[in-house]
Amino acid sequence: MHIAVDPASPVPPYEQVQHRIEALIADGSLPPEHRLPTVRALATDLGLAANTVARAYRELEQAGAVVTRGRLGTFVATRGADREREAVVAARQYAHRLRELGFDADAAARFARDAFG
Repeated sequence: MHIAVDPASPVPPYEQVQHRIEALIADGSLPPEHRLPTVRALATDLGLAANTVARAYRELEQAGAVVTRGRLGTFVATRGADREREAVVAARQYAHRLRELGFDADAAARFARDAFG
C-alpha cells in the first residue's frame, strides 16, 4: 500500500491518508476484506503521529469505506456488487426464517419496512 504525505500541502495529513486509502479502495488495489496496517505501523511508516492515522481511519469508518473489528484490525468494507450480493443473501435468510415462523411475503415486507423506521 503506497501512501505519501506531503507536509507542504494545505490538506491536513489525516485527510491525505484518508483520500489515498479511498483512492486505493476505488481502484481495486485494496479489495473488500483486505486488512489495513495497524494505526501504529502505518503512522511509523509515514512518519506521522498515531493519532493522525487513527483520525484518518475513523473518518474512513464513518464514510463506510472500512470497518474496525476490535483487536482483529481494520478492514476494507464490502461495497458495490459485493454489498448487493450480501444483501441478497441476508434477504434470503430473512425470508427463509419468516417462512419457518409461518409468515407470508406481505408480513415479511411489513416487518422489514417497520425495521427501517
